[in-house]
Amino acid sequence: MSVRKPEPELQPLDLFQEWFAAAAKSGMAMPEAMTLATADEDGRPSARMVLLKGFDPAGRLRFFTNYDSRKAGELDRNPHASLLFWWPSLYVQVRVEGKVTRLPAAESDAYFASRPRLSQLGAVVSPQSRPIDDFQTLLDQVSHLAHELGEAPVPRPANWGGYAVAPESWEFWVGHDGRLHERFVYRPAASGWSLTRLAP
Repeated sequence: MSVRKPEPELQPLDLFQEWFAAAAKSGMAMPEAMTLATADEDGRPSARMVLLKGFDPAGRLRFFTNYDSRKAGELDRNPHASLLFWWPSLYVQVRVEGKVTRLPAAESDAYFASRPRLSQLGAVVSPQSRPIDDFQTLLDQVSHLAHELGEAPVPRPANWGGYAVAPESWEFWVGHDGRLHERFVYRPAASGWSLTRLAP
């Protein structure tokens, strides 16, 4: 399956959404999975997989996590991140770099309420990125909370919520044989976005 290549008149968010839809249509698992790279105040990087959860009205990319996690701590001290989407069924990837801010509580509340109940319970009991004695204890805590709440809604914990990445650059990569790949970078310009082609 081929995708449309970047053109100067195309908005990068629109093109990204086209590629994302093509990846989903290709049948690949979890096209919304993305690598989130952060760095601490000393510039030491770390990376992990998170899930894209749509866009806010300004076109920023959203994801959600525990605010006590390592990535959240790094973003609090150095609010810049890089995202990477790799869609092997299309042989394309997209890199996004930008500034990161927390989402308003109302947006985090709305998304938390839409999550599967087990995911909600897990978010409440998990001390993300902290040591635990064993996995069974965590499962027991989930079961205990489920019993305690009964049919009542699971409240969003105060230390869990969303972030938005405001793109400062978009790189669209199209793979070819012989590693002669095509790379296109959009960067902000006075009239919107400028497009530059890079060597592979």
